[in-house]
Amino acid sequence: MVAGRVVRFDGARGYGFIAPETGGEDVFLHANDLLIPEPLVHTGARVEFEIEEGERGPKASSVRLPQGAQAPTASPFAGRAQMPPSIQASAAGFDDGEEPTCDVLSVAEYSFEVTELLLAAAGWMTGEQITQLREHLVQHGRSHGWVEG
Repeated sequence: MVAGRVVRFDGARGYGFIAPETGGEDVFLHANDLLIPEPLVHTGARVEFEIEEGERGPKASSVRLPQGAQAPTASPFAGRAQMPPSIQASAAGFDDGEEPTCDVLSVAEYSFEVTELLLAAAGWMTGEQITQLREHLVQHGRSHGWVEG
């Protein structure tokens, strides 16, 4: 087992790279090689993995959390506002041993998540700008089936 940190991971494309703590070349990471839920894989996340030789260089396999590490039990936005109970339940971690599923959110749940992300990432935006962008994102979410209604 090798320890490292995720350099970047694109969940939409299903791949990224890990920098081994021992140094050297970054290791390719594919979503199919994860032994943990994909939402736990983000830039800076500490992981353990095996290294295999892939077609284009080193490739991670059997990627998991380090021994003794706990999955997060709260959303990174928990302190910003009161989350609706349905979002709290989905952010409670993945300790039941089951694969996570992708739930379709209500407009209120999706709007809450988008607002919190915008406040965290672009706090300089005005309320009106956030509202306008959120409306467009809700429409986009509906077109992809991520939002009910």
